[in-house]
Amino acid sequence: MTPGGAGVAQRHDQSTGGPAGRTGIGYEPGGAPGARSAVVDGPYGGNDGMYGPDDAPYAPVMATRSGDDGTDRGAAPDIGADLASHTADEVLADYLHQQSADFLRSLRLHRESGSDAEGAGEAAWQLRRAARRISATLYTFRPLTEEAWADQLRSELGWLSGTLAREQACAARRERLMAALQRLTGRGPERSDRGDRTGRGERGKRGDRTTAGSTAGPATSSASSPASSATPTGDPDPDGALSAGAARAGALLDRQLTLARTRAHSAALQALGSSRFHAVADSVAVLASEAPLARTAAELPADEALPPLAEQAHRRLTEAVAALPLSRAGYPYNAAALAADQRQDAPWHQVRMLVRLSRYARELIAPEAGDLLLAEAGRALEWHRDAAEAAAAAAAAARTPRIAPATAYALGVLHADQRHEVEAARFAFGRVWLPRTPDRKG
Repeated sequence: MTPGGAGVAQRHDQSTGGPAGRTGIGYEPGGAPGARSAVVDGPYGGNDGMYGPDDAPYAPVMATRSGDDGTDRGAAPDIGADLASHTADEVLADYLHQQSADFLRSLRLHRESGSDAEGAGEAAWQLRRAARRISATLYTFRPLTEEAWADQLRSELGWLSGTLAREQACAARRERLMAALQRLTGRGPERSDRGDRTGRGERGKRGDRTTAGSTAGPATSSASSPASSATPTGDPDPDGALSAGAARAGALLDRQLTLARTRAHSAALQALGSSRFHAVADSVAVLASEAPLARTAAELPADEALPPLAEQAHRRLTEAVAALPLSRAGYPYNAAALAADQRQDAPWHQVRMLVRLSRYARELIAPEAGDLLLAEAGRALEWHRDAAEAAAAAAAAARTPRIAPATAYALGVLHADQRHEVEAARFAFGRVWLPRTPDRKG
């Protein structure tokens, strides 16, 4: 594929032309080959879901969340009764036309937002929301589409959504880390004097002791030399060390993430003005009027062609969830997620994308019956993703050369806090997915 996206806009048969709590009892608002490209990924391993919730604001459904209703998480999606009266291409085309129209409408709103940063951000989120659904539909129901054209469009939608997601990703990560740092250090109004007691106040005391030592003699001077970060018994003061490095740690993170956000903003503006983006927009415009479906889709009843493909997506999800260590993650404070290892996070990220694929497939087949359990499971996994990436950002900042030990200590505490959030998100997902059993503790 050429950088300009040549060949994306035209069909191949057309002529060329123009937290909640840390124990996992709430959420922050916040397997198969090819699944990563199926649901349009953002940067850093799939930042396409958050940075604006995917749907309406989340409200927990406590009656169904832990399986109290006896539902089977591995059950196939319910099939709408009206599918029998339509062909597969009618159902698919109607859904793709709707999402393509949303994409183009969001693009127009983005162009009209001008200097309104909030409006532009909302329009970009709506655009990525439509792109995710188009991409997921073309992947799940790929046998019913013109596969070469659909695969190329999915690839380009992934590039566009990932480019637009980076700015909001950096902003959300900065906000999350700053809030966590403030919470960990207790630098609120009720404890505003902590910095004086552990910072400047201690330096003032050392100065007084030095002056006293110069007049009282060497013995007095040596007796008054303990470090300011030690308690009267000589043990280190962790709270004092954390408070001493928190300000610099926050400044370092703010500087790094603001710079990353600025670069992401420039990259998004450049992408929106490129010929590659215009080719993607042209392709979606074609999709809005004529969906690239195979001829066999017009000959098959929707209730025969669509459910098996949706069940296949759900089966991939259940197989991927079965490979997760849910038996251990089902207990709070199990410490399984404290080690920052991308290899242990990757299966959870994969399940997050498969949850979305299954949810979008169910949305197409039975739009009137949204699956709250899948939506809630997806939010738990988005919480997991956000915490893991925030922990990685804190670790990256701690590797900055020549930073003070107190700064590195504060960043280490922040990293550990976010990994605890990862553990809590895994616990929450297990409570959503697995039914509650009498012998289960915690």
